[in-house]
Amino acid sequence: MSGASAALKARELAKMKRIALALLVTVTLLFVLARLQHGVGPWAWVAAFAEAAMIGALADWFAVVALFRHPLGLPIPHTAIIPANKDRIAGNLAAFIRDKFLATDTIVRKMRAFDPAGRMAVWLQQPDNARLLAGKLASALAGWLDFIDDARVRRFLAAAIRGRLRQVDLSAMSGKILDALTADARHQEVLDAALARLAHWLDDPDVQSAFAGMIVEVAGKEYPKVLRAVGLVTDTDEFSRRIAASIVRGINGWLHDIGDDPQHPRRKAFDESVAEFIGRLKTDDSLAVRIEAAKRDLLAHPATAEYLNGLWDDLKAWLRRDLQRPDSHLATRLRGAAAAFGKALADNRALRDSLDDHLESAVTALADDFRDGLADHIASTVRSWKDEDLVRELELSVGRDLQFIRLNGTLVGGAIGLLLHALTLLVPRVG
Repeated sequence: MSGASAALKARELAKMKRIALALLVTVTLLFVLARLQHGVGPWAWVAAFAEAAMIGALADWFAVVALFRHPLGLPIPHTAIIPANKDRIAGNLAAFIRDKFLATDTIVRKMRAFDPAGRMAVWLQQPDNARLLAGKLASALAGWLDFIDDARVRRFLAAAIRGRLRQVDLSAMSGKILDALTADARHQEVLDAALARLAHWLDDPDVQSAFAGMIVEVAGKEYPKVLRAVGLVTDTDEFSRRIAASIVRGINGWLHDIGDDPQHPRRKAFDESVAEFIGRLKTDDSLAVRIEAAKRDLLAHPATAEYLNGLWDDLKAWLRRDLQRPDSHLATRLRGAAAAFGKALADNRALRDSLDDHLESAVTALADDFRDGLADHIASTVRSWKDEDLVRELELSVGRDLQFIRLNGTLVGGAIGLLLHALTLLVPRVG
């Protein structure tokens, strides 16, 4: 309860107490005045009304006060009911809320009636809402970056990642990955692409010139006499270009043969080499040991940690700069994703049903623990309050209304007094 609200309720409670007390004082003065008149004539009626009203007012005052404290500070049995039964009240209140408001079927029924997926679809399609969600996610990401930036957290994460990587069987995992990549002869597509790129590269005039230069250079070093003899007959550069062209044509023809013939021996040899390597990755202990040693060396090398830290720092710096910009690229993408998800929900009934079903399953799975946990929290919180704090909170909440019991008791008691006085006057006449 806020301070302003508590102060307002305290003033209203004090006001009602003054009114109830003023009414008690009024009927008491009427009673005294009527008794001074010896109950003659109309004063007999006034005395009957005032006497019964006083009794009713005092009885109800006692009842209201007895709920919260001992009347007049006297330890009268069965008074100060709320403080004396605080533990039982706490348990009963918690059980009531748990069983009547948080029953699993009740929560699920309310959730279904609420139609969370449908409402989410409508909400996310509103540009302002998508922008709001994107902003919240971007803020959360910025906070996450600050958390990760803590040196202690970074050390912990780095150690955890290295620990997980050390446990990875890189050899067996590589074998499984390559198995998946080579299924349905996918590796042959890679070979075709490589052959095409190589053939295109060899067709480049600059490459052919480079080959010619290499031939002249090698021949000049290894076979100088042969090169001089060739020079007597023809131009050595022209001869080299022709040789290079012949080599390129031969290689290109060979590459095209491989590319055009699915049953080419080189393709089969490639299949066998890949299959053999995958088999070794799975079964060759010596290869696995070498790969594991290389992995350990890589993880332990300072350059690896420095490289990974550099990558993370670059990514973090980019994210920070982007999130600080009014036209943040990341926020824009998040906003677009939120709106797109909202539209997908709106257009796809099956998707909405799936989301609702998963929410229902989550609620059903968590409801019992949540109910019991909340009930325990309520009970323990109430039990932990000081008696005076509990009394003050309850009195501020319902005390004003309880004062009407005193007012009603005064007036109803007076009315009963009048009725009894009328009966006392009527009985002798009947007799």
